[in-house]
Amino acid sequence: MAPSEALAIADRTFESRLIVGTGKYSDPDTMVAAIRASGAELVTVAVRRVDIDNPDADDILRQLDPQEFSLLPNTAGCYSAEEAVRFARLARAAGMSEWIKLEVLGDRDTLLPDTQELLTATRTLVEDGFVVLAYTNDDLVTALRLEDLGVAAVMPLASPIGSGLGLLNPFNIRLIKARLEIPIIVDAGVGTASDACATMEQGVDGILMNTALAEARDPVRMAEAMRGAVDAGRRAYLAGRMPRREWAVPSSPLKGLPG
Repeated sequence: MAPSEALAIADRTFESRLIVGTGKYSDPDTMVAAIRASGAELVTVAVRRVDIDNPDADDILRQLDPQEFSLLPNTAGCYSAEEAVRFARLARAAGMSEWIKLEVLGDRDTLLPDTQELLTATRTLVEDGFVVLAYTNDDLVTALRLEDLGVAAVMPLASPIGSGLGLLNPFNIRLIKARLEIPIIVDAGVGTASDACATMEQGVDGILMNTALAEARDPVRMAEAMRGAVDAGRRAYLAGRMPRREWAVPSSPLKGLPG
């Protein structure tokens, strides 16, 4: 893969533009098989759902070979800046990573982000030296503020966590991508391969997904499909689609044909 086609975040590059999670799988073997099938190199792990005091005994951590996968701890399930910062620091102290996918939720029914608490936590963690990838709403103003605070990537949602509704506001995603200079990784809501392809066609830098794989009837096969869809969507974006028209245009030229 050409260097320009690699996903660059902070000081690292990844060949895959797909990032995957580790939750909701029926068993660890299926989880690892699906992650491998996805081609993902960066894998998120919820800090509050693993035994960080005994990583060698944790069912998730001991399955993920650090030579094969890069761990991205996340603060899933946190509802305040204070709580998110505490779990991020616990993950770093346990040797997981100084990279953190920062989530601060504001509502237990919709799992939508609390932008005020997110910005507060971001400021603290960036000052602490963390590489912050911030999960947020598809809101341009919040995205701009996160960039100003020094995050390594902004991660706007496609639709609510676990909904599988796909990309609801493509205009908002394109607007965020056009205005920010850091990577834009769409996170949450992608349900199937067509969702992933359509999302990548907006020009974003990557996608993070979990439920779409873990809750598929065949997670490994779905992971293979998502891998292809992310690549196809990226290639289509780079190729540039034909213009939309409200009239037909023949695919074969008529000029020069006998009358």
